[in-house]
Amino acid sequence: MSRLFWIRLLTGTVVSLVFVLHALGIAPLPPLARLESLSYDWRMRVDLPDTRDNRIVIVDIDEKSIARLGRWPWGRHQLAQLTDTLFDHYRILTLTFDMLFPDRDDSSGLAHLERLAAGALRNQADFLYEYQRLRPSLERDERFAKALSGRPVILGHYFRAGGVRGATNPGVLPEPIITLAELGQENLPVIHPEGFGANLEILQKAAQGGGFLDNPLVDPDGVHRFIPLLQEFKGGLYQSLALGTVRTILGDPPVTLGIASEDKGRPGAHGALEWIGLGPHRIPVDARGAIPIPYRTAPGGFLHLSALDVLEKNVRPESLNDAIVLIGSALPGMMDLHATPLHPFYPGVEIHATIISGILDGLIKRHAGSTNSVIELGYLLLLAVLFLGVVPRLKPIWGVYITLIVWILILWSNALLWRRADLIVPLSTPMLLTLLLAGVHGLFVAFSRQHGDSRLTRLMAPHLSAGTLTRMHQTDATATLQGAQREISVLFVGIRDFVQVSAPLAPESLKRLLDRYLTRITRMIHAHHGTLDHFRGELIMGFWGAPMESTEHAREALRCALELARFSQVINDEFRAEGLPPVHISIGLESGLAWVGELGSDSRSTYTALGTTVEQARRLELLGKRYGVTIAIGQAMRAQVPEAICRILDRIHAHGTHQPVTIFEPLGLAGEIAEETLANLERYHEALRLYETQRWEEARSLFQWLAERDPERSIHELYLSRIQHLSAHPPQPDWDGVFQTRFI
Repeated sequence: MSRLFWIRLLTGTVVSLVFVLHALGIAPLPPLARLESLSYDWRMRVDLPDTRDNRIVIVDIDEKSIARLGRWPWGRHQLAQLTDTLFDHYRILTLTFDMLFPDRDDSSGLAHLERLAAGALRNQADFLYEYQRLRPSLERDERFAKALSGRPVILGHYFRAGGVRGATNPGVLPEPIITLAELGQENLPVIHPEGFGANLEILQKAAQGGGFLDNPLVDPDGVHRFIPLLQEFKGGLYQSLALGTVRTILGDPPVTLGIASEDKGRPGAHGALEWIGLGPHRIPVDARGAIPIPYRTAPGGFLHLSALDVLEKNVRPESLNDAIVLIGSALPGMMDLHATPLHPFYPGVEIHATIISGILDGLIKRHAGSTNSVIELGYLLLLAVLFLGVVPRLKPIWGVYITLIVWILILWSNALLWRRADLIVPLSTPMLLTLLLAGVHGLFVAFSRQHGDSRLTRLMAPHLSAGTLTRMHQTDATATLQGAQREISVLFVGIRDFVQVSAPLAPESLKRLLDRYLTRITRMIHAHHGTLDHFRGELIMGFWGAPMESTEHAREALRCALELARFSQVINDEFRAEGLPPVHISIGLESGLAWVGELGSDSRSTYTALGTTVEQARRLELLGKRYGVTIAIGQAMRAQVPEAICRILDRIHAHGTHQPVTIFEPLGLAGEIAEETLANLERYHEALRLYETQRWEEARSLFQWLAERDPERSIHELYLSRIQHLSAHPPQPDWDGVFQTRFI
């Protein structure tokens, strides 16, 4: 194999290995990860259901509500009233607050009254009486806690990823849903925050549960594509706001975790999460406990109701009856808008609603795990084998077709896995690897072709016309240079009695004659799309059917020979005008199988044809001189050009065999021959039949008649001489008409 092959193989292998290492997570490449994120966004948008989940309602802290109730945050008594209204009047199923309450509500002025009661007015009985009477109504946190108590309410909190010097953890976290100790694990590869921000203890204890609001898995481009359902803090696993809401909807079922570990239970063991179980429901997660956010609609796809309308009971009860309610805001000023694959400003409360809806409907796709890794690696390895082992063996155009087919198959299979199996298999890596491997292949093909074209030009320019050489470049015919058995037609052109022609000429005159002669013959061969093989003195060899294949090679060669015969008179007229002697050419033609290709040594090579067909064409050129004709062709060529009008010259023994062969003189093609010539040709063949049937006197008479009318044709004299010999020495009665002259 060539060095170019090994360079291409090594380059493609290195490219494939980079993608494999990226897929295995050993050497991740940020550009590939970014490209995969974009392909994920595209698939998400293309496959978006764009349907509303009527089970979920968002009570929106909108502009109208803020205009009437005051700027945010509102007093806890207003939130308590809103909570009571939702549960008592509208009879909702659950309530989730997409917010947290880390500080006390002092907006009632109770703290100021407490200071007065303990200070300057501590002895004022009337003041103390009114203070004690009003105190319950001014304790707004207690009022809010009372509204939360005993109801399916989930409050939000957040985790902080990094430690901050002097930072405190305000509020109280809810109880973890499960601990590592209960799981028999010392560690899980989930998110491990270092701090938190939570709600007042009185509020968190009053609520049924809580969940974190933050998303520590926001991609580097700021887009929310994946979100964890669990985070681990000090040995406890805490649920997300959406997961907590779903648990509440399902009646707070026990949580089970699917953990993949070969040595679970061993001290120091740790495994990877595969799923989260809520009773009979299983939520597929990756090792980080994360899921792809199952977006189902553009922003505003959930029912939004104004908090003010809810408080004033201006909403139809059926809109909220048994509804899953989230309280949040889509206002830009509330700082809860996030970039998503669907929109750059997507309300955070709708992201939580989307996750709740997806979990309830079982629409969570799997985006990691051993299955996905096997599929991705399968893609990459198959591509490497295809483009490094198969495509280089095909024609270059097949590289383009295969690339397009592979892209279609990757898109189709990826879409099938996405929709039917809920698997998020990387799309950009196999697509890009296909493009890169096809590019490597194309680059080396182009380099190889350029190198081959240069070599082709050097080798074939002396043999072909410029037009034929251009067609060879366009059709990638370089493979024919390696050598192959082909059916061709071979032509030899020589000058009769060349020694007598050249002897009286000075070297300069002989060179000028040969230059003119060889140039004209070469042009004629090229004009008929032939391949010039070589010059050997005055002898010229050409052939048709290689390197460019042609089903018309015999016809093209014969047309060239006929035109050469006609053109020889024009050449002689020019020679006479220049003081050069005329020349008489002899042409031999035959068709058949021959080996055609590049032949030579390490330092010098040529393009040529070898074989019996070539030898027969050369002998026919010599025999043409013997029979006194310009063109002699073999019976194989005669069979391939049936429209040629030919004179049978003789039947002789083929060289090296005892099989007789017939040789012909072509006079022209049908429709090109004069009637008188056709009539004389018919008489000639009649004379030949008389000769072959040993009717010597009748044959002699007819040949003499032909010789008188065409004295320049020596073939008549040849047969008259044979008749004279055979009439004196008769052959055997079963004589087949073959004169005992060898095919030299």
